[in-house]
Amino acid sequence: MRGRLRTAGVLAALTLFSAASVSAPAVAEEKQEAPVTVPALTDWTPAPGNYTYERSARLVADSASERRVADTLADDLRDAGHGTAAVVRGGARPGDIVIDVQSSRTSLGAEGYELSAGKRLSVTAATETGAFYGTRTLLQLLARSDRIPAGRTVDVPRYKERGVGVCACYIHVSMPWLENLVREMAYHKLNQLLLELKVKSDAHPEANTWGYYTKDEIRRLVALGNRYHVEIIPEINSPGHMDPWIENRPDLQLTDSDGNKQPSRLDITRPEAFAYYTGLIDEYAQVFTAPSWHMGADEYMLGSDFAKYPQILKYAQDRYGPDATPQDAFIDFVNRVHTYAAAKGRKLRIWNDGLTGANTVPVAAGTTVEHWLNVAVKPSRLLAQGHPLMNAAYALYLVRGGFHSDTKGLYDQSWDPRSFEGEKLASSDGITGAKISLWPDNGRGETENEVAVALWPALRHIAQATWGDPHPDATYAEFTARGTAVGHAPGWRDLTRVPVADGAYTFRTGGRSFTADVARTADGYVTVRTADGCLEVRGGKLTLNVPLQPGVEAAPQTCDPEITLQRWQLEPAADGHRLVNAITRMTVSVASDGRLVQYPPDQRTPAVWHLSR
Repeated sequence: MRGRLRTAGVLAALTLFSAASVSAPAVAEEKQEAPVTVPALTDWTPAPGNYTYERSARLVADSASERRVADTLADDLRDAGHGTAAVVRGGARPGDIVIDVQSSRTSLGAEGYELSAGKRLSVTAATETGAFYGTRTLLQLLARSDRIPAGRTVDVPRYKERGVGVCACYIHVSMPWLENLVREMAYHKLNQLLLELKVKSDAHPEANTWGYYTKDEIRRLVALGNRYHVEIIPEINSPGHMDPWIENRPDLQLTDSDGNKQPSRLDITRPEAFAYYTGLIDEYAQVFTAPSWHMGADEYMLGSDFAKYPQILKYAQDRYGPDATPQDAFIDFVNRVHTYAAAKGRKLRIWNDGLTGANTVPVAAGTTVEHWLNVAVKPSRLLAQGHPLMNAAYALYLVRGGFHSDTKGLYDQSWDPRSFEGEKLASSDGITGAKISLWPDNGRGETENEVAVALWPALRHIAQATWGDPHPDATYAEFTARGTAVGHAPGWRDLTRVPVADGAYTFRTGGRSFTADVARTADGYVTVRTADGCLEVRGGKLTLNVPLQPGVEAAPQTCDPEITLQRWQLEPAADGHRLVNAITRMTVSVASDGRLVQYPPDQRTPAVWHLSR
């Protein structure tokens, strides 16, 4: 994980705040020449009058692509409390909203749009995606008022890749949280979500350690991404950080010169290892539809060096001659994955830190490099070598229990995607865009809800910096006020809502009951305090400081508000609630001896607890 390269005290974590819960100063009146949106509109021509959205408004859309946009907009208008708008064909009348896709409007590009407001409102674009983004602006305008000032904007993004990366790579991040993220991304015109995670494997059941996701869960998430024009790119990190997949496969693990197996390192010299990894690519293709594949390729020798593995140098020299380096074997593995992915119609993406310049074999042309760490090979050199380059700077990281991006500082310095770690480029040529990244290095350091509080300001900032002017307002306070004004995306769920009031309850399920005080935590979970202490998951194997072993007991421990493993979600179920740990994301079941134990919900039917006062 990226956070390991810096000590915990390098940068203090930001003070967390929620734009939705902290009052922010209103955007200054003199800044309201254009209606308030995030990203801000840089082009606005006002006109007399206004457009007023009435419940009688219709969505006029003729072609199949226009109707897809209109259907999504209709659902979002309903979710936002604007009533039911009919989708119709034919001529528009005053008060209607017109979705117009004109392929001849090439100046708008693949994602730009024109929005015109007057007696009716129209969104015009060259593509379905552009029209979709125009409707996001419309929804943001309606978040403030049903009356929109008359005028016209032409809004085109500066960068084609505008993203977020989430490592659910050891721990499990809940599906409602990820669904919220997809909706928020689309609402702010972000279009790329990188997910490093484990899909429960049919081909390799020995690798199905928890935090995995079922294939049906991923299919639903990908379908949501497709509807909201968020490309969801999968990542299985390799050849390093492979322990989630090969900890039970010692035959694939790299062995050092002392005979020690390395569970996190794939042995790139073995054809069986390549076959195993490419087989996972094929299995992921059953659920992911994105035309990209991210193989990670970072930190392969983190905490070690190639000298401990003489077989790697031998492999490189046997393949590329006596002048080859161990790094050439690493690049060879990357290039073989590139060739395999390309044959399957997928473009390869990697992190930059493995490209140290010690190789004689070049990285295959067309491989996108996501730059996060300042190493010897600078961004300008990667561009000169012809690689598409994405800015995934460490400065944009949010690490659980560790470093948090200084969003205010980045805004104040007008950060934009040309500002890489170690080098700022004069031109944006060749830069695909930028993204923020979420890492779980200390998995119990923060709950999902706490991460969300820090994420939303950072998300809005990266949306602004990749779509338009990185500094549209004079102060950061004015910029955060934009976020308050537009609010959350339609369909966004408040995951901090607790379904029961604080108080004493008896928890009952088949053959087991206990009494406990339930109290809401500041981050929207509950503590369950029995006479013997607060319910906590403890014991078993720790992964990223989290007890992720199924079957581990949940038992009363000394109450401590700082221990996140004592926080629980009461998830509504038929006539009761499931008890889900906020960190492990496993549900509580009752063992045959009456103990409370945690299991993934697809491994053991979760207990449904009936609560009575």
